Amino acid sequence: MSAGGGTRAIIAALLANLGIAITKFVAWLLSGSSSMLAEAVHSVADSGNQALLLVGGRRSQRGATPQHPFGYGRERYIYAFIVSIVLFSVGGLFALYEGYHKWQHPHAFDSWQWLPPTVLIIAVILESFSFRTAIKESNHIRGRATWVQFVRRAKAPELPVVLLEDLGALLGLVFALVGVSMTLVTGNGRWDAAGTLAIGLLLVTIAVVLAIETKSLLLGEGATPEDVARIERAVNEGSEVERIIHMRTLYLGPEELLVAVKIAVRPASSAQDVARDIDTVESRIRSAVPIARVIYLEPDIYSAQRAASTENGQAETARDTGGKS
Repeated sequence: MSAGGGTRAIIAALLANLGIAITKFVAWLLSGSSSMLAEAVHSVADSGNQALLLVGGRRSQRGATPQHPFGYGRERYIYAFIVSIVLFSVGGLFALYEGYHKWQHPHAFDSWQWLPPTVLIIAVILESFSFRTAIKESNHIRGRATWVQFVRRAKAPELPVVLLEDLGALLGLVFALVGVSMTLVTGNGRWDAAGTLAIGLLLVTIAVVLAIETKSLLLGEGATPEDVARIERAVNEGSEVERIIHMRTLYLGPEELLVAVKIAVRPASSAQDVARDIDTVESRIRSAVPIARVIYLEPDIYSAQRAASTENGQAETARDTGGKS
């Protein structure tokens, strides 16, 4: 992902949410609408989330240290996970509590009846601009993937987070607008409460989706099948390597991939020849997959029996690890 594209989407969302939050709080104070209060808190939570994403992006750019030799690229995943927690607790649970309280004690709007729907309509317009920016930046890297595939497979967390937040914000505004409008038409405050409860359920759902996807990134994901194929071609296309014995990849951050490959070299190769061949293969890998910045190539002499034993041992370890998780 282009870091600049993600930053533009985050800043657009941050500015929109700050302005929207202020107007929603004013509308809530004047009208007493619980939907307006839930939406105001939602906008505050979103603003804080976008600030967290900016902080995470900045902190992830720190250089490697002896204690963290692979750098801080994964810090972006940590802050994205914190965003899901904030959205769940501050936005979703508060809206559910407020909706439940309003359902138990419903009341219609006594004054400023026109203000909540007016603010909500303006907020929909502003949120739409933010959402359009996120869609535009995502389309630069989405390729042919569907939106669901993009959210699930993206290695950079910022754009999927902003996309889901903006989508949730727009749907939440629609729920609030329906609840407020029906309360004005019928005089029944439970419509306002229902809108608030719908907002809470929506935010909790989005927070859970974000937490699940970010957890996978935190645990460590390998390269995409397309990049794995490119790396394999880069290793095998020359005469330096007889074959790949086994390979592992891992994202150290959204734009930094670790590649570890055990390669079979010719038995009669000298140490000087092996070192030269490894440099050549590394260069091809970096040309094929530019984000492959950390590459370890381990030369070995291929033995079918030993390779089978190694693969069986790794498979057994994977099964044991899976059984304990």
